[in-house]
Amino acid sequence: MGTHVIKMPDIGEGIAEVELSQWHVKVGDLVVEDQVLADVMTDKAMVDIPSPVHGKVIALGGQPGEVMAVGSVLISIEVEGAGNLKESAAPAPVKEAPIAPKAEATVESKPVAAAAPRPAAVCQGPMVAREADERPLASPAVRKHALDLGIQLRLVRGTGPAGRVLHEDLEAYLAQGQSNASAPIAAAYAQRNDEEQIQVIGMRRKIAQRMQDATQRAAHFSYVEEIDVTAIEELRAHLNEKHGASRGKLTLLPFLVRALVVALRDFPQMNARYDDEAQVITRLGAVHVGVATQSDVGLMVPVVRHAEARSLWDSAAEISRLANAARNGKASRDELSGSTITLTSLGALGGIVSTPVLNLPEVAIVGVNKIVERPMVVKGQVVIRKMMNLSSSFDHRVVDGMDAALFIQAIRGLLEQPATLFVE
Repeated sequence: MGTHVIKMPDIGEGIAEVELSQWHVKVGDLVVEDQVLADVMTDKAMVDIPSPVHGKVIALGGQPGEVMAVGSVLISIEVEGAGNLKESAAPAPVKEAPIAPKAEATVESKPVAAAAPRPAAVCQGPMVAREADERPLASPAVRKHALDLGIQLRLVRGTGPAGRVLHEDLEAYLAQGQSNASAPIAAAYAQRNDEEQIQVIGMRRKIAQRMQDATQRAAHFSYVEEIDVTAIEELRAHLNEKHGASRGKLTLLPFLVRALVVALRDFPQMNARYDDEAQVITRLGAVHVGVATQSDVGLMVPVVRHAEARSLWDSAAEISRLANAARNGKASRDELSGSTITLTSLGALGGIVSTPVLNLPEVAIVGVNKIVERPMVVKGQVVIRKMMNLSSSFDHRVVDGMDAALFIQAIRGLLEQPATLFVE
């Protein structure tokens, strides 16, 4: 037997150290080639580290939350063969993070980025003894299937190689659960005194640091405007009916991106970055729209580059591609950086008002609330209209309150008269 020592790989782009976010194996586990061993966190992305060999884990090189230098010992694996010590860097990292989106800022829901409601799994099959933070092996398609069924993947016994969860395992879990559906529910009313401590590491720590930094450095103020989206929803439905099969379905997001692009022509101060150390404001001609997207590892902001040069369907396709990449953990560093203004939403759960936090060093973020039908007075008549609020935040060091109000009202006018989105 021999020992294969895997060192922290060079993630690239000059990164000298990364944070060890999560182990997917423990000492004594048998692993196979390409099995994910650990997640590490760079400044922007979660990266999976796969195993280059088959063997047995005999030592772990760090604890979750620990910052490790590139080239340091990550893990030691006992392998078949001679007894000499072998060393290598881990193979090229595979970016595959959990894909379960939460109810904020996905891009495939009706009003804007939010996942469609999912049924809770009322049936529970035989459970597997996994740790609460242990991530089972499964393909992205299986993870999506489990998400749609409302199944916690860590509870499902995998019958594939190295315990990988297959589609058949999900079906078996559901079938077994049906026989347990009549189990007593008295335990739901039992007193509880348990506590759980959750270490703030990885993506969650990065998000916490960025949010705290943003609220401490920028002079936030928010402005809320009500918008009648009846006309643009009718246009969206018409375009989907006529061109959806050939060009793809449109959500509201590409219309919002288009409205941002057009409104920014008259309000270039919103499409800017503020270097508060150098005291310099940089206004940009290119509109790189960050689309806040919730993933299982936290909030990510993939960037639709040069939105000013994209059609509705081009924007829709790019938004969908980036959102899927972010939720699957496959978005590159470049795809998660460089935005000039951000669009965020809680989608169907968007409530009435929100107070988005700026994505520094940007100076504006446009927040979208849910669409609701309400009676409105139009030309003296009470009619039912589809209404939506924009709850947006700005950096008062750069943006004056009146300019912010006029900017959002310009977006309102474009969305309420959607033909003006395309009049040059």
